[in-house]
Order: sequence, then C-alpha cells, then structure tokens
Amino acid sequence: MDETGETKSHICFKCLNPLSRCFCADLKTVDSGIKFIFLMHPKEAKRQKTGTGRLAHLRLPESEILVGVDFTQNERLNSLLSSPEYFPVLLYPGDDARTADTPGFKEEIGNRRLLVIIIDSTWFCSKKMIKLSTNVNTLSKLSFSGSYKSIFTFKREPAEYCVSTIESCYYIIRELQAPGIANQSADPEPLMDVFKKMISYQLNRENERIEKGLPGHHAKDWKYTRVKEIPEYLRSQEIGE
Repeated sequence: MDETGETKSHICFKCLNPLSRCFCADLKTVDSGIKFIFLMHPKEAKRQKTGTGRLAHLRLPESEILVGVDFTQNERLNSLLSSPEYFPVLLYPGDDARTADTPGFKEEIGNRRLLVIIIDSTWFCSKKMIKLSTNVNTLSKLSFSGSYKSIFTFKREPAEYCVSTIESCYYIIRELQAPGIANQSADPEPLMDVFKKMISYQLNRENERIEKGLPGHHAKDWKYTRVKEIPEYLRSQEIGE
C-alpha cells in the first residue's frame, strides 16, 4: 500500500503512480537525439517514486535511470562515458560550463551523440554525489544560456534559478535545437504537458484535503491550511485530457 492508501495492484508500473493519477494515458515521447542519463539519489528513488525524473525518463527514448550516491565504479555509466559514440557532459551550473551557444561546441561534438548526465536529487545531496563520483566531477559542464523560473508551484525550489529535472530537460533541448545539436524537428512540449498535469493534480488533491479538513500524508502538511489558487495555465490540465 502506498501513501495514498492504494495497493500495489492499483499502481501503474510505468510511472509508478496510483492508477487514479497515472500520467501514461497519452504517452508522447520526445526524440531529441540526445541521450539522457539520470543519476538518481536513493532517497529520490524511494521517496519520490512519482518525481519529475521518472516522468522525464518516460518521455525521453533511450534515457536511463541509475540509482546511487557514488558512481565512480558504476559499470553502466563508465561504459557510456568511455564509448566513442558519445560526447558526455554534466548538466550543472558553473563559470566553466558550456552553453548551447558556446562557439565551437557543436564542432567539438562532431559526429558523436551528446550524452547529458543529470543529477536527480536535492541540491544538497547532488553536491555530495558529484564530489564522490570522480568519473562525473571531471566531466565538462553544460548549463543554460537563458534564465528560467520553475513553475513547480507545489514545491518551493531552494533558489529562483533552480528548476525541476523535467524542466531542465525541456529547456536544454530547446536551447540545443537552435544550433542543431538537438533534433530540430522534435517537439519537447510533452515534457511540460505531463509536468503541468502532475502539478495540477497535486494542487487539486491538496486543496481537497484542506477543504475537507483531512490530515496529510507528509510531515509538513500541517503547515498548509489555506486553499491554493490554481494558476490559469494549469486549469485545463486534467489527467486523461
């Protein structure tokens, strides 16, 4: 039985959501031409089974989720990093990070396929993961050329510039399409569509809980006693649409 009270027989084995809030009915993929690898912290894998990393993985063909803290000896990751087929980068901010419009970046990639490593964890845990994983912390960094603000209204990010895992995939694909590093014919909108549906569902369920005076399933739910307004861009996002 999960935190919503539903048994395993009522769980979707694709998105790991209860069937009542499954996001797989209209599963549209985004063939960006980029291979994404999500390095997921065990806490994220255990507690956030419906997190945005899993949702992004379902939309991105050939993407993979690897769970751990120190990936130095991870055979799968090391085989990808050493493959001549790929040009590996770590999606992470830094003064030394490349962006999609960095001169010569596309030429440096050449005929190889861009391999984007994304740390799927809290910012606090991600720093530890990068520090321990010597095969990751030596990778060239890739970051955004633009500035973005998360629409994750249900969750407060640690800083304005922090965006969720699925938003990171969406924005980096958009930016890499301009110079032709990502598939320019790919439509990344399904990533944001499923993300909005998830947020809409969470907000509506939380408001329903508050209106009925029901106890929450999480330790900090007691703090939330006021019904939240549903943003206009989320009002049409219902599961199954």
